Amino acid sequence: MTSAEPARPAIPRAREVQASVLAAFQLVEDARYLGSSRRRRRLRVRAMADRAVADRKLARDLRAGPPLR
Repeated sequence: MTSAEPARPAIPRAREVQASVLAAFQLVEDARYLGSSRRRRRLRVRAMADRAVADRKLARDLRAGPPLR
C-alpha cells in the first residue's frame, strides 16, 4: 500500500451492511412474488398453453369466414 491509497477500515461501514440487508429483503420479496413452487409454474405453463390453443382456434375460425347456413 502506498501513501496515496486510503486505508480500509477494519469493520464494514453501516451503508454496506444496509445495502446487503436491502438486497436480501428484495430477494425474499421476489421469491414470494414469483413463487418458487413447481406446481404454480406448471399451472402457469398450462394456462399459457390453453390460451395459445384458444388463440389458434379463434384465428382458424376467423380465416374460415362466416359459418355457412
